[in-house]
Order: sequence, then structure tokens, then C-alpha cells
Amino acid sequence: MAAGTPGWLASAWTVSLLAGGLAARGRLRWSTPLLTAGFSAAATAFFRDPEREPVEGAVLAAADGVVKLVEQRPDGRVRIATYMSLLDVHVNRAPTDAVVRALEHRPGGYRPAFRKDSERNERLAWTLDTPLGELELVQIAGVLARRIVPYRRPGERVRRGERIGLIRFGSRVDLVLPAGIEPAVSVRDRVRAGRTRLDRA
Repeated sequence: MAAGTPGWLASAWTVSLLAGGLAARGRLRWSTPLLTAGFSAAATAFFRDPEREPVEGAVLAAADGVVKLVEQRPDGRVRIATYMSLLDVHVNRAPTDAVVRALEHRPGGYRPAFRKDSERNERLAWTLDTPLGELELVQIAGVLARRIVPYRRPGERVRRGERIGLIRFGSRVDLVLPAGIEPAVSVRDRVRAGRTRLDRA
């Protein structure tokens, strides 16, 4: 599971087992252990963190999910927005080798991450110095995402495909590619962190 896995998850499974034991003795209805076990299983699935070997490519996807926006900016850079549903892995990964220059937290709302007004949501903006130039990565909270957990600090070096953070419960990750990099993905494409190449060879 992810480094940002909450400590209460183990407690939830303990409660489920205890409730199952009480139900077996007739002291509880079976609905109670079934509900707690269902909740524990769903939470365990959400916090899963599979091992991944990064694919070849200059820039890799930072998040699992569906591409909702590919936007060409006037300065030549391209923004790619990836929406993560509750079913996606929510551990985010470094898109390329880089040094973390800055992390900037901006408080805000918790609107659905796929809506346009989610631009005012709480977010954590990463500025990464890469061999390709400056790259921006923004973790954006969603309607259920109430915490963004960074694993790295300014000044640290990251390798492509390494875990850099986690957003809890449905959210979005934006990447702003350095100028001159042509995107290899389109809106509605499904991508996987560390396993999908974003730049066109």
C-alpha cells in the first residue's frame, strides 16, 4: 500500500474481524461485519500502490486516469489534465528525472475535479527542474479528496517513475510540459503513472 496509507485502515480490518466473531456467536447481526468488511476492502483497494517499471520516453504520465484536457498555451507549452476516479491508483509519480525546485500549497474548495470551476480547488503546485526545462505538476483536490500528501521536499532529486505523492479520494493532476514537447495523448485517453509516455518521439 501507499506510504500515505492512513493508520486507521488496520484498525478498520480489526473491527471487521471482531464484528465477524461477535456475529458468529449471535451477538451481532451479520450486516454489521459485512458493512465494515466492505468499507475496509474498498479503502484497501483505494490505497493500493503497485510496483511499476517506467517505460521509455522523455515525459511519463504522473497519474492514473483519463485525460480530460490537452491545452496548447501561447508560450508554446502544453497542459495535460488527468482525472482520477475512485477506482484509479492515487499514488502520483515523477514524470521525468528532476530536482524539486519548489512546492506551493494553495487552499481552496473541493468541487468535482472534472468540472471547470475546480480551478479554484485546493492544490499543491510542484516546480521541477528537468533536463528538458522547467516542468510544472499540480495535484488538485476533488470533491472527496481532502488531503494531498507529498513524499518529496524542495531540493530533493527524483527519478522518472518514482513515487512523489498521494491524493486521497478522487482528484486531478495537471502537467505543464516544457515548450517544444509535442503531446502524444488526446482527450479521453486512459493513462497510467510511469507506464504511459506523454511526449511524441
